[in-house]
Amino acid sequence: MFASQLEHMANGQGFIAALDQSGGSTPKALELYGIGPDSYSGDDQMYDLVHAMRERIVTSPVFTGSRILGAILFEKTLDRTFGGQSAADYLWLGKRVVPFLKVDKGLCDEEHGVRLMKPIPDLDALLGRARAAHVFGTKMRSVIRSADPDGIAAIVAQQFELGARIAAAGLVPILEPEIDISAPDKGDCEQILLDQIGRHLLSDTLEGPVMFKVTIPEIDGFYTPLIEHPEVVRVVALSGGYSRAEANERLARNPKLIASFSRALTEGLHVDMTAEEFDHALDASITSIYEASTA
Repeated sequence: MFASQLEHMANGQGFIAALDQSGGSTPKALELYGIGPDSYSGDDQMYDLVHAMRERIVTSPVFTGSRILGAILFEKTLDRTFGGQSAADYLWLGKRVVPFLKVDKGLCDEEHGVRLMKPIPDLDALLGRARAAHVFGTKMRSVIRSADPDGIAAIVAQQFELGARIAAAGLVPILEPEIDISAPDKGDCEQILLDQIGRHLLSDTLEGPVMFKVTIPEIDGFYTPLIEHPEVVRVVALSGGYSRAEANERLARNPKLIASFSRALTEGLHVDMTAEEFDHALDASITSIYEASTA
């Protein structure tokens, strides 16, 4: 299974659907979907509602591996089902979509212009659960807000340190050092980030392949050297707060950089849509992101 998933991820045409909204981002995702905070009480109901939204997306006939290479899941999704089947198995066996798992526990307070990841004390146990559930890889996010060399160096070091543990466990890590699109020195952040990643790729040994999730760069084609690195399976891009139209337009100017969109993917979907309306809107979203990812 791993070999076929790796082949699909490395050489397939399409993008990754980010369906990993966590406690902090779920209320906003539900609100955009038409479910306000007065519609539920407590985290359990909130997570039930967002899972229903995710299940509606992945079980749609337009959501398939012909255009979607992978999907990133929230930890609580790991023990749930899609279409009556375990979530990760449904994605791969039913849709030919490679399953990933978000493993970070959120962000620390800002220091040196960055927000590092909080400790992940149960990482080894979580990786064991992920492997048992037939998950292919993981994703973990930290955030860069200014071009502080020390802060960005710390971000990359933390990503690679945890990535090495994940790779050693037999999973493919997606390292996500996001750069805030509102950073006034975003271009400088990108240059420092790429230099730091390059240094770690030269000096660090990951026991397996690696992926990266980055903010769409200011200079078109900026991440091409990373995309073409022999140890890198794929480099994917987050929408980062851009509208879907703008994210797609920016992405299309970066050959071989593919999408890993969350909010931009679900933009325009609504809980009150009929099945036909929902599938039509989702198909339009998938089509636009697929075209931008394969331009």
